[in-house]
Amino acid sequence: MKMNTNLATVPARPRANRTIGAILIDAGLLTLESAEQVLHMQRQNNLRFGEAAIRLGLLTEADIQYALARQFDYAYLRISDRKTVSEEVVAAYKPFSPESEQVRAIRSQLMLRWFDRHEQRQTLAVVGPGRHEGRSYLVANLAVAFAQLGERTLLIDADLRYPRQHELFKLDNKIGLSTLLAQRSREEAIVRITDLVGLSVLPAGPVPPNPSELIYRSEFDALLTHVRASYDVVLIDTPALSDGDEAALIALRAGAALVVARTVHTRLARFTDMVQGLNDAGVALVGSVLNDLPSRSKAGR
Repeated sequence: MKMNTNLATVPARPRANRTIGAILIDAGLLTLESAEQVLHMQRQNNLRFGEAAIRLGLLTEADIQYALARQFDYAYLRISDRKTVSEEVVAAYKPFSPESEQVRAIRSQLMLRWFDRHEQRQTLAVVGPGRHEGRSYLVANLAVAFAQLGERTLLIDADLRYPRQHELFKLDNKIGLSTLLAQRSREEAIVRITDLVGLSVLPAGPVPPNPSELIYRSEFDALLTHVRASYDVVLIDTPALSDGDEAALIALRAGAALVVARTVHTRLARFTDMVQGLNDAGVALVGSVLNDLPSRSKAGR
């Protein structure tokens, strides 16, 4: 059975050519009148725009850093925008923090070891043996980091048992992967995260009574074929292996897996069994991550 869908092509990442002043005005951090004051001081004292604004007490160093990041097409959110995305997605709010540096280090390894559009290696499943090991936390931050790199990135929430990505990105979950596989929705199920250029999310959709059967359908293969044509990076959040066998099947269809464990939570025997099972199934294991989630987080899947 072929999938009845026609996923829209994702446009190339736009390149901004705006001044810092224009970015700050658009962000509501400066008024036109304040910008005129800054420009006047800038000319009088031969300063950079940001230096003049800080001297006038109109902006902070964090404001300037935010504008510079936007100017160089490196999108991230201010803390005041947390209603847009959960603060657990650290890479979206604190891209220069130690946690985000660790995410970027993982991203670099994945670029070296797996992702290659010319070789059609664009899909990767993130897999863990049990719940509350941080798969959703990790894959959400990785998706943001890849988008910040300039990669057209799609995050698929394929955990049709305990989905979480719609919570992290604060999306309506009325349609998603489950409705798409059941042919009750089409490309409108994929949501572009407008504040994080280059990032799209396919939430899980309503929890179905038959998650395994939906994942086993040929429509899932057809979906992956379609998204490979439109995205540079496709990251797939999976259910815990302890909840069923969907994760192994998803990893096999994706072609590769990143395996996740959590400090003082994951049992070595379960992790070893998972790795052996994936190897036996012919899944390419590109790496492993030992998660140590922030204590304030929900320690999500």
